Amino acid sequence: MPAGSNKKRERQYEHIKESQEERGVPEGRAKEIAARTVNKERARAGEAKTASRASLRDKKSAYQRGGERSHRGAQGPTRDQLYEEARKKNIDGRSSMNKEELRKALGH
Repeated sequence: MPAGSNKKRERQYEHIKESQEERGVPEGRAKEIAARTVNKERARAGEAKTASRASLRDKKSAYQRGGERSHRGAQGPTRDQLYEEARKKNIDGRSSMNKEELRKALGH
């Protein structure tokens, strides 16, 4: 469960996790999906201390989007998702890279 969550977010986390497990998703992956979804909703609602640009600019909620930008989609991750991954890996020059350049730098 994400730190700093309230009772509503705890229920939301458990519901998502159980739903994923019922679909046959392994427990660890189900927990990850639930935590990411809850964290994104917290960021969009202003409940989180920090939030990624993708979380704040997204017009659709995670539920409405239904995974259309998952890393397995036709176009793969968005530029912002690639940028966040590059930031975590501390790749130099990432801010001036386009989507394709970020993809190459990350080895995607």
